[in-house]
Amino acid sequence: MSKVSMVLNGKSVSADAEDRTLLVSFIREVRGLTGTHVGCDTSQCGACVVHVDGKAVKACTMLAAQADGADVVTIEGLADGTALHPVQAAFREHHGLQCGFCTPGMIMSAVDMINRHGPGNLDEKTIRHELEGNICRCTGYHNIVKAIKAASDQMAGMAQAAE
Repeated sequence: MSKVSMVLNGKSVSADAEDRTLLVSFIREVRGLTGTHVGCDTSQCGACVVHVDGKAVKACTMLAAQADGADVVTIEGLADGTALHPVQAAFREHHGLQCGFCTPGMIMSAVDMINRHGPGNLDEKTIRHELEGNICRCTGYHNIVKAIKAASDQMAGMAQAAE
């Protein structure tokens, strides 16, 4: 057993965890945040994507001990109180979900994608390429891509208005 400490969704947390505990299990079972989903346990589906120190990570491929001292953000930490993050709002507005199982991982991947490429700098081809590590079995991706593009463009507009 090791003591694992991190900043999880803006709050300092600490708990004992077995050395073999995956980050996704720590988040779900130890911390009780069930928005991060376990879909495959093999890093294929992307349902478990979280941000670790600002970068998208599949939480089923990382040990909780590896996140010791890190800043971890899950889908639960993305919204600002009751105000949805622009990507969350775009998924709702453009119906970028059906069953919702893949949605947390898709949204976390989309936020990372926008952060890396810059708001307003995404086209459909880039979005589809970037989503290769995220599987959705319901939507056919069209509305997911549309939602990510809309969020990226909206965030670019917000950045310009802030200048």
